[in-house]
Amino acid sequence: MSRVVSSLSPQPISREVLQEKYAKGTETTADEVRLRVAHALAAVEPEAQRAHWTERFAWAQAQGFVPAGRIASAAGTTLGATLINCFVQPVGDSIAEPENGFPGIYTALTEAAETMRRGGGVGYDFSRIRPQGAWVGSTDSHASGPVSYMRVFDRSCETVESAGSRRGAQMGVLRCDHPDIEAFIHAKDSGDLRNFNVSVGVTNEFMRAVEADGEIDLTHRAEPGRKLKTAGAFERADGLWVYRRVRARHLWDQIMRSTYDHAEPGILFIDRINEDNNLGYCEAITATNPCGEQPLPSYGCCCLGSVDLTRFVRNPFAADAAFDEAGFAEVCAVATRMLDNVLDATVWPLPAQQREAMNKRRIGLGFTGLGDALIMLGRRYDTEPAREMARRISAVMRDAAYGASVELAKERGAFPLFDADRYLGGESFASRLPDELKDRIYAYGLRNSHLLSIAPTGTISLAFADNASNGIEPPFSWTYTRRKREADGSFKEYAVEDHAWRLYRHLHGPDAPLTDAFVTALDMSAEAHEAMVAAVAPYVDTSISKTVNVPADYPYAEFQGLYFTAWKSGLKGLATYRPNSVLGAVLSVEPAAAPAPAQVPQPQPLTVAQPGMTIDQDGANRRLRVERLPQPVLASLRWPGRPELPSGNPAWSYMIQHPHGSFSLFVGELPAEAGPDAGLFGQTLPFEVWVNGAEQPRGLGALAKTLSMDMRANDPSWLRLKLDALATVAEERAFDMAFPPTGEKRLFPGVVAATAAVIRWRCEQLGALQEGGATPVLDAMFSREEPRTGVDGTLAWAVDIENPGTGEQFTLTLKEVTLPTPEGGHVTRPCAIGFAGNYPRALDGLARLLSLDMRVIDPAWIGMKLRKLLNVGEPLGHFMAPVPGLPAGQRRQKVWPSTVAYVARLVIHRYAMLGVLDEEGYPVNEMGVLATPVAAASAVAASTARATMPGKPCPECGNATMIHKDGCEFCTSCGYVGACG
Repeated sequence: MSRVVSSLSPQPISREVLQEKYAKGTETTADEVRLRVAHALAAVEPEAQRAHWTERFAWAQAQGFVPAGRIASAAGTTLGATLINCFVQPVGDSIAEPENGFPGIYTALTEAAETMRRGGGVGYDFSRIRPQGAWVGSTDSHASGPVSYMRVFDRSCETVESAGSRRGAQMGVLRCDHPDIEAFIHAKDSGDLRNFNVSVGVTNEFMRAVEADGEIDLTHRAEPGRKLKTAGAFERADGLWVYRRVRARHLWDQIMRSTYDHAEPGILFIDRINEDNNLGYCEAITATNPCGEQPLPSYGCCCLGSVDLTRFVRNPFAADAAFDEAGFAEVCAVATRMLDNVLDATVWPLPAQQREAMNKRRIGLGFTGLGDALIMLGRRYDTEPAREMARRISAVMRDAAYGASVELAKERGAFPLFDADRYLGGESFASRLPDELKDRIYAYGLRNSHLLSIAPTGTISLAFADNASNGIEPPFSWTYTRRKREADGSFKEYAVEDHAWRLYRHLHGPDAPLTDAFVTALDMSAEAHEAMVAAVAPYVDTSISKTVNVPADYPYAEFQGLYFTAWKSGLKGLATYRPNSVLGAVLSVEPAAAPAPAQVPQPQPLTVAQPGMTIDQDGANRRLRVERLPQPVLASLRWPGRPELPSGNPAWSYMIQHPHGSFSLFVGELPAEAGPDAGLFGQTLPFEVWVNGAEQPRGLGALAKTLSMDMRANDPSWLRLKLDALATVAEERAFDMAFPPTGEKRLFPGVVAATAAVIRWRCEQLGALQEGGATPVLDAMFSREEPRTGVDGTLAWAVDIENPGTGEQFTLTLKEVTLPTPEGGHVTRPCAIGFAGNYPRALDGLARLLSLDMRVIDPAWIGMKLRKLLNVGEPLGHFMAPVPGLPAGQRRQKVWPSTVAYVARLVIHRYAMLGVLDEEGYPVNEMGVLATPVAAASAVAASTARATMPGKPCPECGNATMIHKDGCEFCTSCGYVGACG
């Protein structure tokens, strides 16, 4: 190990992840975990050699070998968990009965549940399941198709996940010529199959048809139903039924557009996988593990480990930097033995998995930290010298692993299905091994049928490799802030630094300019990503987990071209990630360049609509304009974030009884001595309000959410203005309601007004609405009243909204005003929001609140309010609607959690159209009126800014921002790294 590397102390986040995920009992250091693993894997050696191999196995780990997470967390413990990360399991066509070695669907479901319960992820090929509409003779009915059964597997995975400590990762594959392929391609468009990655198994025949603009048959061995036969289905000479013929390019375009927008489905070049398979003579592969780096047969497993390449760079960043090939090869040889031992040391969830492993003894040795190692060697990732170095490193690993497996065969015997002539013949990977290796294999056999796999490393890199770049990937960013939940429920922030960047700063100081080799995933072309995979793939006998990152504006035609290039290059698959409005933006190394504010000409003013307000003249198009802005004290507003209260807080409650039912209203209260502004409002501080109950009007929860932020703004007059605005919100009919403290009946124009009145009463009791004192929010408004037009009206922006599930159909309208800018120009801003049509009437109250927020000078204020509403959900309130902000000519839909969430997204989009906010809801130009919280300030000050992306709920912070990055789950809100495959 390099003395330079060993002089770096561990990052605090590395210690945290080690303790949380891998350390057991009294273990506190990585070396103690390594020693436990070494003891466990040496236990399968002859007794007289165990001490020797324990020492060697611990040495190999200290030198950079990082066993997969399952091995690190469970080896040598009393846990009944498997040491194997992932499996592929067969799924037949019958409900329960086995058929030609394939278990029935529900038997397969049970096997998968047991596998996931033991900690393994599972991949499946669902292509044997008969298509929708196929004839089911035993019940005289019609089949529902593979996608319907995938939903059953999806729900089962959720159940198993909730009972275990590791998330149940799944991969679902369907062949490109299955009659239900189109339903499969679009199965996740509406948020279905959340516990699946999905990939299409693409054949060479299909790709040639795409290339030639030909047609393909969608076929299955199951007989179609009568309707399908009437529609033209027929039986081919080979016994397969042709359900229909489709133009290959039409199907390819559906796959590509879904991948372009959703990053799924992935592509598996299934023929190439089988052509290259060392065991093509005795098995067929139709699926992969969930991260795609291990194509596997039925009941096959991936026994994984990675070697940290950064440990073998000598004189890093220097002109004479070099890679220690001999040291690397020695570690690879010992690691190969360790992984072979895992197969004998592990618990197997199913006997069939154990039989498969014992017959073939597949393992997957790979490397991690390639991107960082290339930086340390002075080779820029997207150049030919870097690819040549990667080829050389991969060849050394191949030769060391296969050589070690030959030695193991001499000692322990070859794997049972080994046949030298068939193994080394044909066109498989083994046939292309160096002659010296092939001669040794002929002479002594081979212990393991497959030996190499480059997998994602996720948290094992954080815990054991100082956050070296993931697998084959370049670094994604040099540093980011990880927000981690502590045992008491509070959060603690950790700086997470890339290893190469951290080492460079350690050696050369914090201000030294980075070398040209420092390049991240977002700094290079998509072609460069694909080229690195193509460079390394010939040296890897299974596959490689690699994400090709493309920018949001990457042309669709070129995007398709990446996949054709991958096919032509002989790759076994490809995964891409393109930021867009459906998935969100990727983590940014630097904040995106801001578009210039929309500039508006300065026409002659007409009549004054109210003091300080004019109407621009432009023929029939007129717009309100403010001549002068107030000058508030900068940074005068406290950012209204919720206080962190590990021990909880008191809340006052009241039952709101309205004509259609009743619900509970809660006002959260903070003891004065516990808050940062102790004593501001008296004994306690009201800091939030929420409602609960099945009979609350739709939209009222969102209103409470935005009002809570106003409670935390330290401006009693502003809160009073908000409550005043709600006091007269009229709905379908007025009603009488008991009012505190005596229960006397009072007449209210609607539920919103009644709720606001109760909130006001409680705030008055707490002294939260007292006159006098600072009014920072009011001072920051450019207009306290809604700007009024003349008789000729003014321009406004309108958009139609429809929620089919609730029957709502209405129009959202934004009144807009032109404001001066500090630079002397003008910018157009919304100043009021309104609704017309059939919509939840509580939105009228929300509109009044947001209209006031829109008139705060700093757009960061309204941006903050709108972002908080993006994740507001409602029971059965989700619906599908078009995504705003897509490039011209494109149209996509997604599922929105509620009408309010969609309204917030549309308003953000309008602000983005005007150049005021970006599409994420953050201000294009900061005005400095809002005081940024300390945590946010530290994140902005870091060399990397992180943008959140919509995704699955994060188990760490709870935000719906968990995405798939570099083969691993990654939360873009808090930096949590979850399951990898």
